[in-house]
Amino acid sequence: MRIAAAAGLVVVAVTFGGCGSRAVEIDQNAQPVSGRWNATLSTPAGLAGALQVTGLGWMGMREKDTAETEARVTIANASPGGRHPWHVHRGQCGSDQGILGPADAYPILKVGGGGKAEAEARLPMPLPRQGQYFVNVHASPANMGTIVACGNLAPPAQ
Repeated sequence: MRIAAAAGLVVVAVTFGGCGSRAVEIDQNAQPVSGRWNATLSTPAGLAGALQVTGLGWMGMREKDTAETEARVTIANASPGGRHPWHVHRGQCGSDQGILGPADAYPILKVGGGGKAEAEARLPMPLPRQGQYFVNVHASPANMGTIVACGNLAPPAQ
C-alpha cells in the first residue's frame, strides 16, 4: 500500500514539475528557416581551447523590400564587453572571396554580461539564389585578421 502511494506521489510530482517550465516563444515576424541561408558558427580549430564562441547566422530576403537582404548573427560564450565586427562573405570558411555588400552595413556585435550578442544588417541587394557564403566574426575592430567564429551558410530549400 505504501509503495503504491509513493509511486502515485512520484507520478504527480513529475507531471506537475514538467508544467513549470517556460513555454516556447514563437516570433510571428520571424522569417521561415526554409526560405533563408542558415549557418551554425563555431570557433576555428586553431583557437579551440583558447576560445569556444558559438552562434547562429542567417541571411534572407527582406519581406518589406525584396531588393534588400537581411543578415543576422547571434553569438554566445564570448568575453563580456567584447566588440566583434562580423560579415557575410562569399566563399566558405577558410576560403574568403570578399564581403557581401558594403562592410559598413554590418553593425558591431557588442557582447553583454552573459557572453551573448546579436546584430542585424540590411544589405542593399536582392537575396542571392546561388553561390557559396559564410558568416565570420572577427576578434575586434583592431584585430580583423583573427576570426573567433565562422559558419558556412547552407542555401534555402528550393
